[in-house]
Amino acid sequence: MLLTGQIKWSALMLAMVISSLCLALPLDKDRKALIRKEEMLQIGGKLLLTKQEELANEKLMALKNAEIAQAMKTSQFPPSMHFFRAKKLIEESKVFHVLKKMPKGAALHLHDFGILSVDWLVRNVTYRPHCYLCFTPRGNLQFKFADPAPPTPKPEDCSEWILLKKYRGQLQNVTEFDNSLLKNLTLVVDNPELAYSDQAIIWARFENIFITVAGLVHYAPVFREYFARGLQEFYEDNVQYLELRATLFPVYELNGKTHDKEWSLKTYQEVAQKFAKDHPDFIGARIIYSYHRRKNVTYIAESVQAAMKLRVKFPETMAGFDLVGQEDKGHSLWELKEALILPTTQGFDLPYFFHAGETDWQGTSIDENVLDALILNTTRIGHGFALSRHPVAKNISLNRDIPIEVCPISNQVLQLVSDLRNHPAASLMSSGHPMVISSDDPSIFGAKGLSYDFYEVFMGIAGVKADLRILKQLTLNSIKYSSLSADKKQTTKEIWQKKWDKFVHDLAEGKKL
Repeated sequence: MLLTGQIKWSALMLAMVISSLCLALPLDKDRKALIRKEEMLQIGGKLLLTKQEELANEKLMALKNAEIAQAMKTSQFPPSMHFFRAKKLIEESKVFHVLKKMPKGAALHLHDFGILSVDWLVRNVTYRPHCYLCFTPRGNLQFKFADPAPPTPKPEDCSEWILLKKYRGQLQNVTEFDNSLLKNLTLVVDNPELAYSDQAIIWARFENIFITVAGLVHYAPVFREYFARGLQEFYEDNVQYLELRATLFPVYELNGKTHDKEWSLKTYQEVAQKFAKDHPDFIGARIIYSYHRRKNVTYIAESVQAAMKLRVKFPETMAGFDLVGQEDKGHSLWELKEALILPTTQGFDLPYFFHAGETDWQGTSIDENVLDALILNTTRIGHGFALSRHPVAKNISLNRDIPIEVCPISNQVLQLVSDLRNHPAASLMSSGHPMVISSDDPSIFGAKGLSYDFYEVFMGIAGVKADLRILKQLTLNSIKYSSLSADKKQTTKEIWQKKWDKFVHDLAEGKKL
């Protein structure tokens, strides 16, 4: 009787186990299907990797998973840290060293005087003859090349001009002085949260750096060399093409003579063409003429008209027009619409590349720049940090295939987001929204080229499972969404593909990258 009861109980238990297994199997299948569906939506999710790319991906993901596991133990994860603190950790990363060797295609969101590491400006340019220095009442620096000495400045503008050669000759510690100059040309500090307590403070410092650097770089001989060295720095970081926002302010000679916008654009064109000739695996660079968004509609209208003339004269080099400066402190696109519709009213094709949505504020006229940029037919959206808060604009951007230009380190340093895992690009990336990765003003953030931003995206924004496919798609995007002609896009893609195949081969075979 007891034995019979045990048999019945065992049979019941077996039936329950079989039943639960039957239930679990479809659940497991459904779960895997959902995960795969989400993976397919992500940028690069539909790409099929070659066998060698699969091998390379295994090597890359082993490195990534090891670094993430270590970060979970130590609570030191670079994308969650301020870049000024994370930089050293990033440079020690094996993933970062792989990304440095990866061909990145194009950098499409850069500013004229933020592309070259500042060491050269201090160690070389400030040591050139006839370089003068003065201090503003707020303690900022200004530089000027002149022979004879520059005119005496107004006291409210600057102190008297000091010849740097003579000034250094009076110092006991020149190295300390040069290091202080370096600090004045970047935002890098040991305690950024303490030094920059709010966005107003860091943006004021940010824009003052451009004023300081301009005195050096607007000197004609330096202007030409700065751009050439900037191209070299990006080339060494495996970038094949650049698009540069440039203000085209007057460039001056030693005797005080100044050059106009056409001279500057022609110089950019000549330098880029020579660099491409000397480096056949580099395509070149194009310029997006930019004007400050704090100016009123009359000034903006004049700048738009100037942009149209420049585009006629330099069709190969002049890509289009943008507005620059802190969005929260400038005019909204809608307030400037009378100036910005001029090309349309005149039947002229002037592509726009508007900075839009580089703000944390929701519901303001500045926040609505992402809507107005689309209404004004922007080609790309600079930053687009606020786009995820605007479902209609997001859908229009997706349906029209208008990408956002994501600059993660810039967004973090300028205090839009602290932990890059929380960057709004994460949700856009997971849904396959069109985007490219760029570095904005790497020299001012203490970075170089494009690799640091790609690291932050790959390790932080894109998520733990993001692999070689997302990197490949982002680099392809940079070519696809460039302002190059269809023929030049094809040429760029072919150059990139050869470099990509070598990169994949070396990674798959375990060669030292």
